Amino acid sequence: MVRKIAVPKSCMMRTNAVPWLAGVVLAVTMVAGSPVFASGDECTPALLNGLYVFTARGFSIPTPPDPALPQAIVELIRFHGDGTVSVPGVSLSLNGTIVVLTPGSTGTYTIADLVPKDDACVGNVTFAGPGAPSFNFAVSRRGDTIWLISRNSNTVFQGTATKLSP
Repeated sequence: MVRKIAVPKSCMMRTNAVPWLAGVVLAVTMVAGSPVFASGDECTPALLNGLYVFTARGFSIPTPPDPALPQAIVELIRFHGDGTVSVPGVSLSLNGTIVVLTPGSTGTYTIADLVPKDDACVGNVTFAGPGAPSFNFAVSRRGDTIWLISRNSNTVFQGTATKLSP
């Protein structure tokens, strides 16, 4: 035989309210205590700071009727965290001919938030010198991976730069 015990409504409400109230307090604490983006993940030049290896493939398109020339690159780029870059090493293949360029190129970069803000930043990097390459890019807010595409005329060239070290 099952016996029912009468429980006053005021006790039932308090009993059910405690887990609900604890859940609300926990959710509010989690939302208020954790920013959407961690500190240091701002879309500023400081996000890119360290040595990256840039690998890319594409084509140089000479004046018609000459055919497009395949090209590929493996380049070390050091982002200094202040809007400047330097190149400690680069190897380029142009139509199958390997060219090892002298290190020492420099350049500048800018970086900004997506609008509206999201998990990535956008920017551009321009190397110094006449006819030097220039790229638009997207970068993760961790700053560990950069996706680049050439802005130069008569060039189809895109690739990825991966952070190697600080």
